[in-house]
Parts: sequence; structure tokens; C-alpha cells
Amino acid sequence: MKTLLKLLLKTQHHQNHSGLAKTEKGMTLVELLVGAIMAFLIITPMLGFVVDMLNTDRREQVKSNTEQDLQATVDFIAQDLSQAIYIYDGKGITDIKTKLPPAPANTTGTPIIVLWKRQQMKNSLPINSTVSTKKPSECKNKPTECNDTYVLSLVAYYQIQDTTPNPTWCQPSGGTCPTRIARYEIREPIRNPYTTDATKPYYDKTDLTDAQQGSDAFNKDFDFSKPTVNVTMGAGFPNPEVLVNYIDHSTANVPVPTGVQCQTLLGVTPPPAPAAFNPNDLLITDRSSNPTHSFYACVDTAKNIARVTIRGNSLRRLQANDAEFKTTSSAFFPTATVQVQGLGALGK
Repeated sequence: MKTLLKLLLKTQHHQNHSGLAKTEKGMTLVELLVGAIMAFLIITPMLGFVVDMLNTDRREQVKSNTEQDLQATVDFIAQDLSQAIYIYDGKGITDIKTKLPPAPANTTGTPIIVLWKRQQMKNSLPINSTVSTKKPSECKNKPTECNDTYVLSLVAYYQIQDTTPNPTWCQPSGGTCPTRIARYEIREPIRNPYTTDATKPYYDKTDLTDAQQGSDAFNKDFDFSKPTVNVTMGAGFPNPEVLVNYIDHSTANVPVPTGVQCQTLLGVTPPPAPAAFNPNDLLITDRSSNPTHSFYACVDTAKNIARVTIRGNSLRRLQANDAEFKTTSSAFFPTATVQVQGLGALGK
């Protein structure tokens, strides 16, 4: 009996030991290979889907940013146009172009919108000649002794394109660089209503702060009765301020505006014969040999009204090459348009 019991225990021990060995056995190489293939087949499509979603989201974000930039730009331009006293049409800009600021170095620039407006200067003019404040430069310390005043400003919006690669405005680098819109402002110094010398209608430069002095390019002989004469001094121009970049640089397949379209959009009625009238005088666009027509304006000087159109290029934010305008990808070339009538007045 004792011998039989030992035999049973020994047999049970061997069975338990064999089962433990089986449970601890690892995966075979074939099993690992099959698992890896299955994981690859599952993960690869999912990874491609995620990458595609990220690229789509990036493109949509870039399109949205471009649209917002264009809208902010036309809103800014509309604010200037609403204060305009005089807006130059295409013929007017041609007549005064030699007196307008030149394009920055290593660029080509075309003036698209040029206008005169009145700009408010707050707390910049002594109330009268009897108060202790005698100079506009002293108004900052005694604002209660000063009133607001107005000065004239010549404002010009240019379409600018680099002739050599510019790392600041041409990213990603390579390909054709986008164009940008820049703004010049040439401001009049503050007039002196209390002067007794008719040859000195303005305060001396030493009586004004830097902001009150105006621009060296301002021509004090300018007269609105002759809007194409004495427009500027022809030198001493201020530096431009860039409003927006990534304006479309495409020259092929782009929509081409015409003077006749401007005539229809602005509701211009041609004068009776024999008065000269050319609808192309209403249109202002880049006049290069390969125009982009991505920033243009229709202007009726007689009605002091302007319609401005800007086309952006969101593809150029993503890629250097193959960012030209195509009808199949027109969604990446958003357009913003605004029409404004200038309500400014000269005043007294």
C-alpha cells in the first residue's frame, strides 16, 4: 500500500510539472510575424487617414487665415476711402506717377489706390492765442488748452513684388514669390490759424512734435483745384507699411477686369459727345508686362467712389511650386471686394 501511494504521488508530480512547462512556453517566430503583418495592415490605413486629416485641416486653416487677412485689408482700405476728399482714377494716377513714392529696392511696385483725405489730430491746436499754450508741442502737457484739428494726407496703396528672393516675404522659399500690399501716407504739418505772416501758414518745425510735423514729401503748394499739380515734393518719402502678404502672383488663367466692367459696376454714365470718355480710365491695375490682376480698383473721380478687389493665394503659404491660379483650385484663391464712396470734405 505504501509503495502504491508513492507511485501515485510521483505520477501526479510529473503531470503538474509538464503542464507548467506548457503554459510558460513563448510565441513562435511565425506567430510574431503574423502578428506584425496584421498590425501593419491595421495601423497603416489608420495612419494615412490621420495624416490626411491633418493636411486637410492645415489647408482649411490656411484658407481661413487668408480670407481673414483679405477681409481685414479691405476693411482698412474702406476706412481710408470713406474719409476721402479726392480719389484718383487710372488716368489721374498716370498723370502724377512721377511724383508718387518709388517702389522699395529690389521690388516692382504699382500704385493702385491714391487718395486725399483729412486726418484728425487730437489735442494738437491751442484754443486761441491768449492761452499759455502757444505751441502744438505743448498741448500734451495742457490738453484742456488745446482743440482737435485736421490735416491733409495723401494715401497710396501699392502692389509690390520682389525682383530678387526675399526671405522675409517669400516663404516657403523658391518658386515665384507672392505679391503684397503696402501703404504710404504723406501727411501735412499742422497749420497755424493765428499766424500774421501769410507766407508762413504752418507752425515751425520746432513748434511741433514728431507726429505733428508731417512728411518731408508733402508739398505745401498743392491745390485741389489742380489735383495733378504739386502733388508731392518728389523726394523725402516715408517708408511703406505692409498691410498683407500672399496676394496672388499668378499671371495665367486669372480673371481679367475691364474698363467697361468698371463702368457698369460703378454706374458711370458717359458724358454727351464730343466730351472725351474712355472707360479704361476707370480701371487701375498692375501695368506690368504680365499683370496679375490680383489687386485692382474701379474709380469714378467725379462721384468720389471706388470699388476695390483683392485676390489672395493660400496655396503659396503651403508650397513654393505649383501655386498658380487654376479654376479647379479656385477655393485656395479667395477674393474680397468693397465699394466705398468718399464722404470727406475740405472744411475751413
